[in-house]
Order: sequence, then C-alpha cells, then structure tokens
Amino acid sequence: MNAEFYNQIAKSTAHRKSRDDNKEFIFANPNYLSDLTEIAFNTKDKNHHKACWILELICEERIELFIPFIDDFCEALPNFKNNPALRPTSKICMFLTQNTKVLLTEFQEEKIIETCLDRLIESDLAATAAYSMRALYQLGKKYDWVNDELKILLTRDLKKQTPGYIAATKDILKRLK
Repeated sequence: MNAEFYNQIAKSTAHRKSRDDNKEFIFANPNYLSDLTEIAFNTKDKNHHKACWILELICEERIELFIPFIDDFCEALPNFKNNPALRPTSKICMFLTQNTKVLLTEFQEEKIIETCLDRLIESDLAATAAYSMRALYQLGKKYDWVNDELKILLTRDLKKQTPGYIAATKDILKRLK
C-alpha cells in the first residue's frame, strides 16, 4: 500500500470535486486501483467508505477497470455495514448488473442478490434501497424467484417509506408487470 496514496484517500471528502479528483487520479494511474480496492474492501479501515465513494464513480464511467476486482468486491459485500459505504456499494451492484461488458459468475450473482435483498429488508436509506432494487430487478430477468421476492418486499409497509423510496418502488413494480 502506497502511504502517500492512502493519505490522499484519508484526506478526501464527500464533495464531488474531491471524489472526481481521486477518480481522475485512478484513471491516470490505474496501478493504484488495487490500493483503492484494498482500502474499500477492508471495512475495519476508517476510510473504507471514502474509497467506496471513488469506486462508485470509477464503475459509473469505466467499469471495465473494476472487472478484476469483482470477486473480492462480492466477498466483501456482506461486510459493508456503515451508512456511508452502503449507498456506493449498492450503486456498484446496480452498475455490475446493468452493464453488458460485465459477465458475472453465478457466485457473484448470488452474493449480489443476497446482499441486495438484505439491504432492502434492513436499510432505511432510500438511495441504498433504490440501487438494490434496481440490481435485483436486473438479476430477476435471469432468476424468476428474485422478481417474486422483490414484489413482496416492495409492497410491504410502503406507506411508511420516504418519497424517494416510493418513487423507485413504483418504477420497479411497473417494470415487473
């Protein structure tokens, strides 16, 4: 692990410019991507959520760079518990399931399904839930039972949810018909 790079991540903030600067640094220096994933996937590291924020942006623009790290990401998925890491890792799951450049293995799909279902059940964060349901919807095209579970989860306690959650739910339920 490059100490200077680690400090760069530690000093980064949630501001878009900070995240974009780090994303661009990785694009210019892809050899640091393994260091970034090492930080992100180590949930005991107090800065792992910052690395997740940057990974999200990398996956959004150049997901092919992330392909060598998908197995490690899927192994780490159930370990992400703190709120700042849940949203970006859920969004990465969505990117992985939506992108035709990515061919997920059965193991990877299982880990994503398991984690996204857990997040729909446990999370009260609208964005985390929205990205999870979109990832599940994509995988439900391959696994019918996922869509069945998704319908059940999305229709329970809907009145107690936030407007953002309700909007995402309506969109997915409309697609499931």
